[in-house]
Formats: sequence, C-alpha cells, structure tokens
Amino acid sequence: MENAAKPALWMRLANPAAFNALADKLLWPLVIACLAAFAYGLYGSFFTSPADYQQGETVRIMYIHVPAAWLALFTYAGMSVSALGTLVFRHPMADVAQKAAAPIGAAFTLICLITGSFWGKPMWGTWWEWDARLTSVLILFLIYLGIIALWRAIDDPLRGARAVAILTLVGAVNLPIIKFSVDWWYTLHQPASVFRMGGPTIHKSMLTPLFVMGLAYLLLYFVLLIIRMKTELMNRRIERLRIAAADHAARAGG
Repeated sequence: MENAAKPALWMRLANPAAFNALADKLLWPLVIACLAAFAYGLYGSFFTSPADYQQGETVRIMYIHVPAAWLALFTYAGMSVSALGTLVFRHPMADVAQKAAAPIGAAFTLICLITGSFWGKPMWGTWWEWDARLTSVLILFLIYLGIIALWRAIDDPLRGARAVAILTLVGAVNLPIIKFSVDWWYTLHQPASVFRMGGPTIHKSMLTPLFVMGLAYLLLYFVLLIIRMKTELMNRRIERLRIAAADHAARAGG
C-alpha cells in the first residue's frame, strides 16, 4: 500500500507542538540575520549613502520611516490572510497569528507616524498635515488599536477570534487607500518612488541601504511574531490547565 500523501505545511502547523518545533529551529537564525541586516543597513544609511541634493541630511530619516510604513501595511495584509484562515478554513493557528501580529503592526505604524512628523517638519514646515496619506495611515493605527482592544474585550477566544477577523477584513479596505492616496488626491506626500510601474526613481546608492533596512524590519517582524505566537500558545495552555484544575476542584468539593 502506498503511503498517504504528506499534509501541506500549513496543515501540519495546525498542531501547536509542530509550530513550536519549527519556531524553535527558525528563531535564532532569524535573530542573527536580523541583527546582521540592521548592522549593514544602518551603516549604509548613515555613513555610505549620500545626502540628498534638496533635503540634505534630513533624507536619512527615510531609512527608518519608509521600512516602517512598508511593514505597517505588510503586517495588516498578513492579518487579513489570517482572518480568512479563521473564518473560512477554521485554521486553529490563524487567530493566534493574528492576535500576535496586531501589537507589532501597531508599533510599526506608530514609528511610521512619528518619523514622518520629524521628516515633515523641515520639509513642509509643519509636524502634521491632514492630507490623504497621513490621515489614512493614522486611521490604520486606530484600526490596530481597535483590534487589540476587541481581543481584550471578549473573554471567549472563539467568539473573539471571529469578531476580530471580521473587523480586520473590514479594515483592509484602508490598505489600497493608503497605497494610492498620493495618486487619487492632492497631497503634500511625495508620490511612489520605489514600487512603481516605471521602476524606482531613487539612485542605487540610496536604494540599496533602503532595501536592506526593509529586509531588517521584515526579519524583526518575523522574530517578534514567532516570540509572541509562542507566548500566546503558552498562555492559552496555562489558561486551559487553570480551568481544568478549577473544574476538578469544584467536582471534588461537590
């Protein structure tokens, strides 16, 4: 008899033990790669890349701001996929991933907003402007906070996962608004200069450290996501054991 087909990886990872085993193998290599990428990226950003002919040294904020913006959107897109995994495929790890990712995405979005203000002050003469790009990113940050609050407001994990998944998918409408806001409306924010149809408009001497910093942020995201998912699984296991012990004590006392 032929051996049964091996389940796909995403199905095997439905088992928390299988996820933890894979996470333990990946975590330290990811940490090392993340540190190396940050070291190389920061050195290139602040020591080898040239100053901009218009913005001067202020342009170096780009190497912190732009990757944070990329990861703010990337994290939410990943959460939307996890939301589909919860609602459509009933994958038991989907809500764990979504709950673990929300604070990480909120942190990246906050970094994007703060560094954007520091960049905007010398360029625009103001810390904040209610234009389409800035406002839509602020809305993204508020959506992240709403998702985190909703997780904490519902005690039942299953009901909470479904409610958060629905809210996440509704909030995903904001992602294309953020991406194309500079094309659809008049805005102080510069148009796309990296991911565009005609290719990047940034010189290679600036583009290379920018991509390395983007990779460093991405690796940091995966490191934090793995740690938070492992912590969430441990917390859920402790809660199940606590409930079981309380139930056992109640039966023994009865």
